[in-house]
Amino acid sequence: MSRILIVLFGVLLLASCGGGSKQPPSKLNDACSIARERPDYMKAFKSTERKWGVPVHVQMATIYQESRYKHDARTPHNYVLGVIPMGRQSSAYGFSQALDGTWDEYQKETGKRRAKRDRIRDASDFIGWYMNKSYQRNGIHPSDTRNQYLAYHEGHTGYARGSHYSKTWLLNVANDVDARAKLYQAQLSGCRF
Repeated sequence: MSRILIVLFGVLLLASCGGGSKQPPSKLNDACSIARERPDYMKAFKSTERKWGVPVHVQMATIYQESRYKHDARTPHNYVLGVIPMGRQSSAYGFSQALDGTWDEYQKETGKRRAKRDRIRDASDFIGWYMNKSYQRNGIHPSDTRNQYLAYHEGHTGYARGSHYSKTWLLNVANDVDARAKLYQAQLSGCRF
């Protein structure tokens, strides 16, 4: 066999092993099922909890709300006259729905220039980094899912100004995220994985 053929075969073999599934986990209402189906997710969540102090269940509930665990999630398009697409509602992308500017800030501060929003370990680390900043800037404890989510959605300055108080729909969403985090926490305490 020629050297080129051996190298090509090696590259194809590596590519077939490394990608992982691009589909979201099958049972998003079951934290134990997510943990069994995607052990790499749990490894990422636990690493983030050790590094930034943000509990696994808080991260999981945030990712559920933001992307439903879809690695390449994007916001919907805006339309002119109801039919002409004019770009997306925002630059939010990936598991964590991080905006371009906030992602750039994360990469700069952490030195993770190669981090990608559609990679679970980077998205999880981003959430930990962001929520740690929420704790530093606004005093929101990392396990306070509701207020962490409000600061995540509104930004640190928006949260400090209380912009969320005028958004009943957002307060309801934050309550849902908190309830999901509690559900995941209870489930994880009884998991075997």
